[in-house]
Amino acid sequence: MTSPRAYLDHNATSPVRPEVAAAVARALALPGNPSSVHAEGRAARAALERARVQVGGLVGVGSGRVVFTSGGTEAANTVLSGALRRSGEPAPTRLVIGATEHACVSAGHRFPAEHVDVVPVDASGIIDLAALAACLDRHRGEGVLVSIHAANNETGVIQPLAEVVALARGHGRALVHSDAVQAVGKIPLDFSGLGLDALTLSGHKFAAPRGVGALVLAEGVTLDSAFLRGGGQEGRLRGGTENLSGLVGMGVAAEMVGLGETQEALRDTIEAGLRALAPDLVVFGEAAPRLPNTVSFSIPGLDAPTALMALDLAGVALSSGSACASGKVARSPVLAAMGVSPALAAGALRVSLGWNSTISDGTRCLAACERLVDTLYRRRGQAA
Repeated sequence: MTSPRAYLDHNATSPVRPEVAAAVARALALPGNPSSVHAEGRAARAALERARVQVGGLVGVGSGRVVFTSGGTEAANTVLSGALRRSGEPAPTRLVIGATEHACVSAGHRFPAEHVDVVPVDASGIIDLAALAACLDRHRGEGVLVSIHAANNETGVIQPLAEVVALARGHGRALVHSDAVQAVGKIPLDFSGLGLDALTLSGHKFAAPRGVGALVLAEGVTLDSAFLRGGGQEGRLRGGTENLSGLVGMGVAAEMVGLGETQEALRDTIEAGLRALAPDLVVFGEAAPRLPNTVSFSIPGLDAPTALMALDLAGVALSSGSACASGKVARSPVLAAMGVSPALAAGALRVSLGWNSTISDGTRCLAACERLVDTLYRRRGQAA
């Protein structure tokens, strides 16, 4: 009999909850288009608007501030298209981002390169607030869009958004967006309390279906034009018939979110177990506030692609902190920005827990890692 696998890659995608899958199935049976005025259309519209209320509740806003999208990347690209503005003001002409932003921000914007400033982070991955303040001072009088993620997808490091917003408000003409894809569903996020102008999220990170997300806009903040044109859906900000079944699923997932207390205990257990196995293990961002479900680590001499294959064969699904493309491993921009050496970054692995992670998953992960470490240390001994 095949043993169950340990899926510990929730920061990539968190498996859909059974209750969410059931809600999706029910929504698939609704025949109407949410924009139609007949009874079937009204039923579909009611289901869509209920999902909007549920998703808004997850980040502390009313449903009228929520614009549905196909996911976090589309939502972030929309914010960074150059169209975001406060009512009555021109759109920002300059973009300021953190050095560890996800590619949907760092490569997803539409600002000319000469109008983009990248703010460094410290060795823990925390944004350099003094450098951010200096950057905003240099561009006083200009319209600025600041985009700093709520938490990093690789390391789980949580950014000081309240301080970022305070600096932006001191500038006077700065808007603040946060890519909150990794934070939503893992830690409490109060959009209004933080004073953000825009926030983006993705459903499949908190056990909703893939292919749905949302853009949240503050009161008085809007877009000059729709990112997707051709229809009046989503307050004329995102044309196209909504993915009703997926969005209904995201609404249910939003209502079922826990705040990760159990995940943090399991994460700490796994992290302690890894340290016991490998005394020279390095945990990235260990001195910073981190998501309760994430531990990113490396052991000197470990090769991440080889380790991931061995772990997979042992029934454990993890991710690497390095980006793989066409069979080649590139150094993680996140770890590079944190000053991690290329050799250490080449072995970066990430454990990310979720709603269905268990102690047994952690035990299986540690057992598989023990075999990896034994092999690595044995090779070191032979080389010596």
